[in-house]
Amino acid sequence: MTVATSTVVAPGTSFTRLVAHQFNADLRCFLRNKESVFWTLAMPVVFLVIFCSVFQHQNVAVSGGRIDEPVYYVPGIIAYGLIAATFTNLGVSVVRYREAGIYKRRRATPVSATALIAARALAAALSALAITVVLLVIGWAAFGAHIPGRTGPAFLLDVIVGAVVFCCLGFAVASVVKKADAAQPVILGIILPLCFISGVFIPILELPHWLIDVGKIFPVHALADALLGAYNPHTLGSGLDWVDLAVLAGWGVAALVIATRRFSWLPRGT
Repeated sequence: MTVATSTVVAPGTSFTRLVAHQFNADLRCFLRNKESVFWTLAMPVVFLVIFCSVFQHQNVAVSGGRIDEPVYYVPGIIAYGLIAATFTNLGVSVVRYREAGIYKRRRATPVSATALIAARALAAALSALAITVVLLVIGWAAFGAHIPGRTGPAFLLDVIVGAVVFCCLGFAVASVVKKADAAQPVILGIILPLCFISGVFIPILELPHWLIDVGKIFPVHALADALLGAYNPHTLGSGLDWVDLAVLAGWGVAALVIATRRFSWLPRGT
């Protein structure tokens, strides 16, 4: 594994320049890790092709009527790809860097915890936007799933809010995982069940009502539902769902508080 190291930063450097400097280092580190790039960017594409190809001649009930099942799965897999690029990849890498002593060494530099969190979140958000664009184009070109013009701004807002929120959640969960070897199993153990009960891999109206109600508590459902609303041709108006955005914002604020208060420069698994 190749780890990108940042160059020396002079004391007194502004917060913005610190964030930009660290963002550049984190982005290079991500791009040099070929495994991380593949699993973050390629797996959502594989899932999209499999689900949309298997169910391409079926339709599914959604709010307001029925839509082709590939159209249903495109926003769901976009939600999964966004979460993989932010929550999963970020959480695993933060634990790995902390336990490897990389953050301990960075403590001697002028980079504050806030700047470090902001820069790492920006790098994760950029990869989330990249996979979103790739899935959006494939969904449109291969499966005829497109976003109505009136809901386009809502879709963009949902993606931005979702990326920010799941970056915060990635840092929050990383703060409670003590060992690098446990990071990926713990994070996947959290996110995969939530994807199944939130309408990402299974059409939401095919789930038991009690399971739907449980899923609505969590941010995965809020993101998937908001993106589906933007794709759903039966959606009225702008497509903005303020309830979903409120759920996302609530989880994001709580995660940010946990991340900033529990952030550790030192390994915790020893």
